[in-house]
Amino acid sequence: MVEKIQVFDIEGKKAKEIAMPEFFSAPIREDIVAKTLEAKKNTQPYSPSPVGGKQHSASGKIVHRRHVWKSGYGRGSSRVPRKAHSRRGSQFNWVAAEIPSVRGGRRAHPPKTIAMINTKRINKKELKIAMFSALSATASKKEIMKKYDSIMDKDIGNVPFIVEQKFVGLKTKELLASLKKILGVELLEKISRKRSVRAGKGKMRGRKYKTNAGLLLVTGNDEKIRTRLVETKKAKNLGVVDLARGGLGRVTVYTENALKELETKFEGEKKND
Repeated sequence: MVEKIQVFDIEGKKAKEIAMPEFFSAPIREDIVAKTLEAKKNTQPYSPSPVGGKQHSASGKIVHRRHVWKSGYGRGSSRVPRKAHSRRGSQFNWVAAEIPSVRGGRRAHPPKTIAMINTKRINKKELKIAMFSALSATASKKEIMKKYDSIMDKDIGNVPFIVEQKFVGLKTKELLASLKKILGVELLEKISRKRSVRAGKGKMRGRKYKTNAGLLLVTGNDEKIRTRLVETKKAKNLGVVDLARGGLGRVTVYTENALKELETKFEGEKKND
């Protein structure tokens, strides 16, 4: 017997029932999802200039052997790299340069771009399993409650949340009112996108604020929605990172068209396999 799921109208009432797609009942593999998220991580590489602390006009290596011209031997100076500002015969006006402990020197252990480039990869079959797992988790009350522990004892209604096509045409105020009816005021409040000031020194390093994942709205490829209340994603661009941001079980609302396009997409992949 084919399992049915209900489609909500814009008033939050049952509009009709449709057959549940296979991917909503796929087994959830947390290990493969975690592996995929690790492979998909990206960081903007940053570092000081590679020639920082070496751009002085006067330069030259100082040797420390006896009886050699331009030697630092016997002058009572430490063996650090030095640059010559001026000279008079074999006498040099030197100043220490380049090392971290001197004025204008390089940093001791600066961030290195090579360490920030993610070279990890994921197999195609593993990526497909991770995608099905992430989709399945959005249709699992157990996974949703595990992610949002503040709603552990609450009834979140029927999942997954599927809405009719009219939902996309709503204006921001009407869309918010419709979401309250579909998800419930309490659930929407718990999962709404919030921004807070980060604790620690990250505030001084270009990452003052941190934002939670919030609600995700998946639309069809031809559907357009203009709102900043929720994060929106087209079905063709939907990925594991979107569905499992912050962990499996992200509350996701799908439009009816988005669901059809996802089914078509995965059926095409099965034929290719």
